[in-house]
Amino acid sequence: MDAIVPGETRIGWIGTGVMGEAMAGHLLDAGYALTIYNRSTEKTRRLQHRGAEAVSSPAEVIQRSSVVLTIVGYPADVREVYFSSAGLIPHGSPGKILVDMTTSPPSLAEEIYQRGLERGMDCLDAPVSGGDIGAREARLSIMVGGRQEIFDRLWPLWERIGKTIVFQGPPGAGQHTKMVNQILIASNMIGVCEALLYASRAGLDLKMVLQSVSSGAAGSWSLSNLAPRMIAGDFAPGFLVDHFLKDLGIALDEAARMDLALPGLGLAKQLYQAVRAQGHGRSGTQALVRALAHLSHCPWNSLPQSSSLI
Repeated sequence: MDAIVPGETRIGWIGTGVMGEAMAGHLLDAGYALTIYNRSTEKTRRLQHRGAEAVSSPAEVIQRSSVVLTIVGYPADVREVYFSSAGLIPHGSPGKILVDMTTSPPSLAEEIYQRGLERGMDCLDAPVSGGDIGAREARLSIMVGGRQEIFDRLWPLWERIGKTIVFQGPPGAGQHTKMVNQILIASNMIGVCEALLYASRAGLDLKMVLQSVSSGAAGSWSLSNLAPRMIAGDFAPGFLVDHFLKDLGIALDEAARMDLALPGLGLAKQLYQAVRAQGHGRSGTQALVRALAHLSHCPWNSLPQSSSLI
């Protein structure tokens, strides 16, 4: 395959949701011709208005592209995009490159790699972290598994959508690294929510509290980016609770396979299960504060108005 060059290399993109649309948009801004597909066609409109070509199946995407990047919702969606009769693998051809940026089981990444290899294609697993903010600002962390030669070749694309880009190892290594990321976030989110509830019950001004604690030893991405949303009552999804539950389930399955006991991760999954049971599965992960407030019989309208989370 030739070098990756704007205006010459044909790029395909599948999945134009909360993060995918912004990521694909950066490639358009860089001058790449883009062919896009999304199951919900209305989610392709804005990219079409910016010059992307929308098609009706993954097969059409790969037929028009040299490199195809995908970021969809669930492992079942990945399987459909890659393996169905109108999918990428059956319609691929030698020399093409497929990059799955969805968070999925490492075993699925290995299967995609092997089945792509049988058709002469290279496949990478490249899940991302950074949420909607990182996607919009091209500051994502990208964790990549596959062949390093292919990772290196795609550098012009990586640098357009991410800031921290690391080759992690063989197929599946990117997904394993993403599990590490999600395990770290899961318990940290419990701490962020519990700290805000404590501060509120103590009658403190939550915004002032954040000024003191967010830049010290207690600081974290979730504290800096999601705690202000909790305080503002903004539960719009930067990353869906439903998707986070999917990730935590994958991590727990992998931990069980490796005979690891991860009780903090198990607790986080149970608490996020409560968030979904309360009807907030389509909210952002910051909605965890609602489930924890419920445990303490702390409905939103009883919180001090000076520091309300409403």
